[in-house]
Amino acid sequence: MKNTLVAIAALTAAAGAFAQSNVQLFGVLDASLAHIKADNSSITGLANGGQSSSRLGFRGVEDLGGGLAAGFWLEAGINVDNGNSAGLSFDRRSTVSLSTNELGELRLGRDKSPAYLNIETFDPFGDVGVGGIGGSNLVGSASSAVGTPEGSAPKRTSNGINYLLPATLGGFYGQVQYAFGEQVSNVANDTLRDSVALRLGYGSGPLNVTLGYGETRGGTTAVGVDYKSTNIGASYNFGVAKPMIVYASEKGNGRRVDLLGVGVTVPVGAGEIRAAYSHFQRKDIDNADSDKFALGYGYNLSKRTQVYGTIARVSNDDRANRGLAVSSSSLASPTIALGSSVTGYELGLRHSF
Repeated sequence: MKNTLVAIAALTAAAGAFAQSNVQLFGVLDASLAHIKADNSSITGLANGGQSSSRLGFRGVEDLGGGLAAGFWLEAGINVDNGNSAGLSFDRRSTVSLSTNELGELRLGRDKSPAYLNIETFDPFGDVGVGGIGGSNLVGSASSAVGTPEGSAPKRTSNGINYLLPATLGGFYGQVQYAFGEQVSNVANDTLRDSVALRLGYGSGPLNVTLGYGETRGGTTAVGVDYKSTNIGASYNFGVAKPMIVYASEKGNGRRVDLLGVGVTVPVGAGEIRAAYSHFQRKDIDNADSDKFALGYGYNLSKRTQVYGTIARVSNDDRANRGLAVSSSSLASPTIALGSSVTGYELGLRHSF
């Protein structure tokens, strides 16, 4: 009897805490059969997150009174293909915030870079799966853009302070972010791994247009290298179709890569057609460009469940070897020789909760 009363009291307290903080459990499970073929090799297997990145998260808001609210967001990537999520890490997002309707939001922690958001917003495939535009870290990853925390223009940053404009500005929105590299002050390059990024846009009715900028400090503790990215994107929803365009440019350490992507989504019954073309151009060397075409369709079985298919192809110049991305902890990438063409497809199922 005593244990029963203790359990009831605990459940009552938990229910009260959830009511006060409005805590939500959410997630996406997305798995697909994927095949990628280059000129000399191919791979087939189960991929993870072909339409939406698989994730598990917790978020909540507490009303502090006077229009002030406190919030938190914890979001972890998960592997549907093999279930190997041991050591679960909230690497997709881990933030705590204060916000008001009039002043906006102050957000602390790990979050997406505002400079990256245009890449996924104006890509019909959301920058995931074989159809995704692949518009982050155009100059280099963390290994090739030496000294950067996660590459020349990463999707996310840690140790960040973010400010977001309030949603009461007549369609204008924006975000500015500063992320600390956390270097000691007595080294020559004490801003190593620091980054700054911003996004400013206007969205009203069918129109959405946004400018993004990011800068990341790489190099060594002795010598610094700046990596800079700029992008602009726009879309207009005509109802029967939603065309979109994004232009991005990155430069740093003597290298520059430009990206132009155009795409469209077309609602068809309970589903949607997605199509995109993108052109990657190396500005520092010749004959190292790539073109990519992607076509896909998603059919909604319900508001939370979709089946989808995507096919994509990359054509590389003689000095380029860009490929197609799938999210998988166990599916290897085929070897892509310089000048090789790459074809891939995914057939998958996505469920959100």
